[in-house]
Amino acid sequence: MAHRIALYPGDGIGPEVVAEARKVLEASGADCTYTTIEWSTALYAKTGKCAPDDYLEQLKDFDAILLGALGNAANAPDHLAVQPLLGMRRGFDQYVNIRPAVLFEGADCPLKNKKPGDIDMMVIRENTEGEYTVLGGRHYTGTPNEAAMQVNYFTRMGTERIIRYAFELARTRKRKHLTSITKSNALVYSMVLWDDVLKDVAKDYQDVKYNSMLVDAAAMNFVRRPEIFDVVVCSNLFGDILTDLAAVIIGGMGFAGSANLNPTRKYPSMFEPVHGSAPDIAGRGKANPLAAIMSAAMMLEFLGDTKQGEKIRRAVRAHLAESDVKTPDRGGKATTSDVGKDIIARL
Repeated sequence: MAHRIALYPGDGIGPEVVAEARKVLEASGADCTYTTIEWSTALYAKTGKCAPDDYLEQLKDFDAILLGALGNAANAPDHLAVQPLLGMRRGFDQYVNIRPAVLFEGADCPLKNKKPGDIDMMVIRENTEGEYTVLGGRHYTGTPNEAAMQVNYFTRMGTERIIRYAFELARTRKRKHLTSITKSNALVYSMVLWDDVLKDVAKDYQDVKYNSMLVDAAAMNFVRRPEIFDVVVCSNLFGDILTDLAAVIIGGMGFAGSANLNPTRKYPSMFEPVHGSAPDIAGRGKANPLAAIMSAAMMLEFLGDTKQGEKIRRAVRAHLAESDVKTPDRGGKATTSDVGKDIIARL
């Protein structure tokens, strides 16, 4: 049976990169049907919302969602624009966020003396709780005593399942190493709970070496010694920040694909490029579609089409290593569509 895919292009360059990802998916031979979801910040002016109230109900029967990007401050405030994204992660219990960072041949690394393959890490980010909860509020609004409170919420269940997922992944990789990122010297409740759970879970994975690292040290080492990292597991906020840094050191945000997984498959998982909507270049054919295409490959692999997913990965690697077809972020003059065509030719 064909996989039912919801294409959610969103805002800015989202429609452009999703269009190329779809073309690559179709050229790969993947057995999918596609439904395009026309929700964006443009709806805000008409309805006061960036997606209909029942958007989760409309999406729940798809096998997967391929998202472009959300946000255009000219149309809607950013914190409202991303509500459907955060809502999908929580509502569909997509508690695993996977963001690979691999330095491929042909990618321009800003760090000196780094060769293809020197950087090869998988960042596993907790995706449904932690710092990105909606617990808290603003009080005495508009007065000199105005206050805001944002509650970081960590559960043992949520912490254990993401750490266990990371250990399971580390077990499948050659180096079998895991680094846990915390700030437990300052966040003495949430991050100490995280550290305690890490030690408990590690007992079940004697074949995996692990260590803990404070987030400020991790930021430094992502730049100074990125080759020391294999699988990295971290909270929602820390993972969000560190993976932007990881994307830059492998060539730029245009290389960073990601997956938001519900491993139980009770609900659909969602796949998206890490980059934003970049409304300043939208519609100009300047966007790099590689992150969206790599996200599509991750989607196929999760759906069980590993052959087609790997086929796309090989085509992307060949494109980077051999082709002079480069979008402006890579120093070239090629268009978004040019890159898609080159990858399809390599399939």
